[in-house]
Amino acid sequence: MRPLGIGRKNWLFAGSDKGGERIANILTIIETVKLHGHNPEVYLTDVLTRIQDHPKDRLEDLLPWNWAPAKARHEAV
Repeated sequence: MRPLGIGRKNWLFAGSDKGGERIANILTIIETVKLHGHNPEVYLTDVLTRIQDHPKDRLEDLLPWNWAPAKARHEAV
């Protein structure tokens, strides 16, 4: 709950309703990643570098509850 309380004042400076929606979306992703025991910075870095070449029919592999870091995935193969 603390991140929400701290963020509340920061949201005043989102710039617009659209900016507020973007902040809400990214915070939702970050908190979901944390909930599943992953480091948000590692998760976002990995997903953003892989998503362009990732098959469209396997995008669910990149969701926080299915995600495995690229290195761990290669070691398992």
